[in-house]
Amino acid sequence: MKTIVKHIIYALIVVSTIGLGGCKSAKLSTANEQYERGEYFDASKTYRKVYNKMTKREQRPQRGVVAYQMGMCYTKLNMAARASAAFQNAVRYQYPDSIVYYYLGRALQADGKYAQAVDAYETYLTFKPDDKLAKIGIEGCEHAIESKSKKTTRYVVKNAKLFNSRRADFAPMYLDNKYDQLYFTSTTEKAMGDNKSEITGMKKGDIYVAKKDEQGVWQRPEPVEGELNSDLDEGIVSFTPDGQTMYLTKARREPNSSTSVEIYTSQRSEAQWSAPVKYEIISDTISAVGHPAVSSDGKWLYFCSDMPGGYGGKDIWKVNLVDKAGSLENLGPDINTPGDEMFPYSRMDTVLYFASNGHPGFGGLDLFRAKYEEGSESWTVKNMGTPINSQGDDFGITFGQGETGFFSSNRGDGRGYDHLYSFELPDIEISISGWVLDKDEEPVANAIIRIVGDDGSNQKAVARDDGSFDFKLDRGVRYVMMAGAKGYLNEKQEFKSDIAEEDVEYGIDFILSAIDKPQVIENIFYDFDKATLRDESKQALDEIAAILKENPNVCIEMASHTDRWGSDEYNMDLSNRRAQSVVDYLIEAGISPDRLRPQGYGETKPKIVTKKINREYPQFEEGVELTEEFIETLSEEDQEAADQVNRRTEFQVTSIDFEPF
Repeated sequence: MKTIVKHIIYALIVVSTIGLGGCKSAKLSTANEQYERGEYFDASKTYRKVYNKMTKREQRPQRGVVAYQMGMCYTKLNMAARASAAFQNAVRYQYPDSIVYYYLGRALQADGKYAQAVDAYETYLTFKPDDKLAKIGIEGCEHAIESKSKKTTRYVVKNAKLFNSRRADFAPMYLDNKYDQLYFTSTTEKAMGDNKSEITGMKKGDIYVAKKDEQGVWQRPEPVEGELNSDLDEGIVSFTPDGQTMYLTKARREPNSSTSVEIYTSQRSEAQWSAPVKYEIISDTISAVGHPAVSSDGKWLYFCSDMPGGYGGKDIWKVNLVDKAGSLENLGPDINTPGDEMFPYSRMDTVLYFASNGHPGFGGLDLFRAKYEEGSESWTVKNMGTPINSQGDDFGITFGQGETGFFSSNRGDGRGYDHLYSFELPDIEISISGWVLDKDEEPVANAIIRIVGDDGSNQKAVARDDGSFDFKLDRGVRYVMMAGAKGYLNEKQEFKSDIAEEDVEYGIDFILSAIDKPQVIENIFYDFDKATLRDESKQALDEIAAILKENPNVCIEMASHTDRWGSDEYNMDLSNRRAQSVVDYLIEAGISPDRLRPQGYGETKPKIVTKKINREYPQFEEGVELTEEFIETLSEEDQEAADQVNRRTEFQVTSIDFEPF
């Protein structure tokens, strides 16, 4: 799956500026500048290129610094698995600041690896014994571990598939108490503008609205009408009780500078919304101000800011909408922490919902309910529990009638994309849904998915035209899932459903390998100028071994390719040795050598640009062959990218009729 990214409005509100400094590399300087501007998606790719080039022993300390920066980018993009891997590499290469253990703990916690996260937090506390956030992280992990074996809440949570795109969709909000119009922000490919965000790698966010028809059935969302959306980022909306005024977060970008996050207003005239007008809260132009939430009585505007006078990180504040003068107020230490408190939602005068990573939680952002106690003039804050909260980011809640509504979460999406989820009480239901995709991340239509439980259950489904599928499950059952399609290798995954009494929706994706064309194996790394496999290659090769075990009649050619540098003879020899290294590893993993054929091609088979490559490198048109002649016509930077694409390890199915002894 492709890069998992967080929506821009959220990313911008949590922006920080950690730089390396003192590095003379042009590429590293570019990465630092991208990071400081909040362009995390672009920065992550640049850091990765720099990191992969640092192979000399004397570069190890510098490699640790670059790995740390990659981890920070992935943290901002909500790629927990990638972030934890990067921070682990930073530790491996002796990153000089103990803060790396704190961020490693956060990443592991967001990836659901709670025991490992506790170890990282505890290591950090040996350096900083009084750190509150690390202690809160440990408390959250311990609570999450405990909650795996018992019920927390009875909320039913479902993926609101009708509203969700293949990109990020988040921060839902009902227009008014009719509950028949739902607004939210989306980075769908249909959003306005042609450019993709340097921060997320996705389209910049637009505001969409879904409406119910006369029968009360939700219709597919459409962009709001009027002058509201632009080729910039708009999102995270709230409305006055009459539904006539919208408050929204808007990102404004000046050339060669960080993006500014501000609150704007828009007026409704029938179905049309006016052009946004900036709503001045503070004169401070450095602090970020966003995530507006109008109180249920329409008197107050809650919002999120990192302005001075808070308790650390991002705090929730409020200002009187009738008379702003002297009314600006921080909600205090019951709600705000040294971490981040964001996405407020006022359900009633004394009840506030918000997202936080500073209170004990299950992973990234968790949703909390705060009740104001008038007698003590304090707030009582309570985690909303599972399944509302998960190991990922859960935020941006809105309530309809009773205990129903919607919120946003990136759970179950390996790419880190946020999606809308519905919730309600008291039904109890467990389900699993996902996608069957090929290596180019295109849907595999009519794929067969089977799921067998250790309770004797056996289900079968055919993937829809878009590759999606779903099943109803039972609690506490161990399942084996198999996906396959004509012309593709089968893939198997296993998991056990939660025993909690509340409903849970799992997410799982199958990435199938086509039989009739070479399949690039991602994340295969060798020592520089050698055929020695690096440790970080083992996971990808273990996955190939698993596929071959699930397809025992398949034989493959394992091919290695080089770029155009070096002589033909040298490249051919190097690629042959590398192909043999991969085959040797697979044999050790239990694959018969009779099923494996190593083959080095040197530079003789340049890569033809696929849809997936085109998405990652849009400068290369799909179908173009990256020959030496073609590469030499490119800029220096694009030449480097093309060489990187050509340096690859692939497998190709050679037969499907192998008969094991």
